[in-house]
Amino acid sequence: MFKLDPLQQRRLENFRANKRARWSFWVFTVLFVLSLLSPLIANDKPLLISYKGEYFTPIKDFYPETTFGGDFETEADYTDPFIEELIQEEGGWTIWPLIPYSYDTIVYEAQPSPSPPGARNWLGTDDQARDVTARLLYGFRVSVLFGLALTLITSVIGIAAGAIQGYFGGWTDLIFQRVIEIWTSIPVLFIIIIIAAIIEPSFWVLLGILAFFSWPALVGVVRAEFLRARNFEYVQAARALGVSNGKIMFKHLLPNAMVATLTMLPFVLTGAISSLAALDFLGFGLPPGSPSLGELALQGQNNLQAPWLGFTAFVVLAVMLSLLVFIFEGVRDAFDPRKTFK
Repeated sequence: MFKLDPLQQRRLENFRANKRARWSFWVFTVLFVLSLLSPLIANDKPLLISYKGEYFTPIKDFYPETTFGGDFETEADYTDPFIEELIQEEGGWTIWPLIPYSYDTIVYEAQPSPSPPGARNWLGTDDQARDVTARLLYGFRVSVLFGLALTLITSVIGIAAGAIQGYFGGWTDLIFQRVIEIWTSIPVLFIIIIIAAIIEPSFWVLLGILAFFSWPALVGVVRAEFLRARNFEYVQAARALGVSNGKIMFKHLLPNAMVATLTMLPFVLTGAISSLAALDFLGFGLPPGSPSLGELALQGQNNLQAPWLGFTAFVVLAVMLSLLVFIFEGVRDAFDPRKTFK
């Protein structure tokens, strides 16, 4: 049976002792898992079809209309009453997701658009007659995955750069500092606007651009911790024993810098999510039609007669960012050696 060592056990108990962080973690986990299951919860294709004694799973497989007695070799439109009739005539049945719309499904029955919340569209539709609830689920997933990926990349680069600066100091530190000053003075938004004029931004393109310019966020705190601790007696003793610089940096000094680093991580993560939402709001983010919280906020601004659009975007972003901050507060306390479980 897997058993935590005393240090990890103390950290886990410290995190559990922070009720706000613990509850935020569970609420966020539930929301994130639901967003990961978006194709099973919100989709314009049935989960399962029974037709002539056979079972079909349109949610993951392609079936032409001729499979169900239609006339065309193109994929069947399962929302078409004609296809539904063909299936029912043979004694078949369909099991639909809880929300029978995907993020890009046009709800033709919802007129005029945007339409207010109702029994079929729980949060209404946007100005292109797309279900807001479905777009919210998919947009939440994209935002969180983008934020986590950007945070991971920038953290690895920033921690490594800050550790090298602080540990070696001297000319290495001086040159790195000048490079960072130049790097952080580059207007990232202008770079994204120029790139957006040349190629269509995608998830990976935006991730690469923002990671390219966001890594200095953690350099300062890591550098300061390494500068402070590099001349401690245990570090000098390790050097005298012939321990390699890499091992001293990442085994002996980095754990001491983790508290300061974790203090900054919530700002990095929430900043990453906010950056994507801001770019989508300005029109330089994900391709048009992509599920996006920033695009939903833009629709709220452009359709003041439909307040549910802006209100939904605001509430989701506020709840998401607040939960993440509370979780990282608990993680920071868990790694703080001055904290003890009570």
